[in-house]
Amino acid sequence: MAKENLSTMKEFILLGFSDFPMIQDILFGILLVMYINILIGNGLIIIITKCDAALHTPMYFFLGNFAFLEICYTSVTLPRMLSDLWTQNRNISLLACAAQLCFFLILAVTESLLLTVMAYDRYVAICKPLYYTLIMNHKVCVQLVVASWISGIPIMIGQTYQVFSLPFCNSNIINHIFCDMPPLMKLVCGNTYWNEVTAYSDALVFGFIPLLLIFYSYNRIFITIQKLPSVRGRSKAFSTCSSHLMVVGLFYGSSMIAYLQSKTGSLASAEKMLSLCYTIITPMFNPLIYSLRNKDVIVAMKKLFK
Repeated sequence: MAKENLSTMKEFILLGFSDFPMIQDILFGILLVMYINILIGNGLIIIITKCDAALHTPMYFFLGNFAFLEICYTSVTLPRMLSDLWTQNRNISLLACAAQLCFFLILAVTESLLLTVMAYDRYVAICKPLYYTLIMNHKVCVQLVVASWISGIPIMIGQTYQVFSLPFCNSNIINHIFCDMPPLMKLVCGNTYWNEVTAYSDALVFGFIPLLLIFYSYNRIFITIQKLPSVRGRSKAFSTCSSHLMVVGLFYGSSMIAYLQSKTGSLASAEKMLSLCYTIITPMFNPLIYSLRNKDVIVAMKKLFK
């Protein structure tokens, strides 16, 4: 009976943080505070980039879109975690699990592409300053943002369909905090070779290649910065890139470590904690990184609060 085919089942059971039964209330409080901080921090970034005329530039246009993306990205997983902790009802329907996975993958692709676009914007601003307003005009900026949002939609819908068309015959218990690809694939029986090939291909196109483009952009930026005659000019040029580099490091670093851990068969509790890094902690710290290291954002916030 343990190997009974469960492909016709109606729901999964998300174990979430059931490994820590004594601190469920504490976890709920911590995650709720984090979610509120994410909404307020990224919401403020959106408001100031829209309301302050001094921030109506391509860099802050992308930053406002990135802040909105972070709110959406977190809202796919965190409200469900809070609900599970509050009600102790860990059942999730097959359709809800598929929807969560699909939106999570689409928004993860969008984040990867938008980070690449932001790196390209810094490359043009520093390496080709005389052509910056011509290359990064408003129409191009809108096209780049729209492309970042929609490029992954058909591919990730197909990826989700592939996963949920497989038979789940090992169990219906997902030992994770949300419906993600690695824990779901552990429940699949049968040959998953082509599904894994497709997943790795998508990761290459939407993850590894954008990361290479980001590295290339910053390599050219650093070469250009080193050629600047004044120390002040080099410092100012680098300061405009350091915040973005920190965000890239947080997002790619935590997500790659988490997925490598899942492949090496590490403890499920370690996987859950690492997953929190790129789904919650990174979006929470992004507004702080951009505001504390950016004088224009600090000035705009002072104006807003006055």
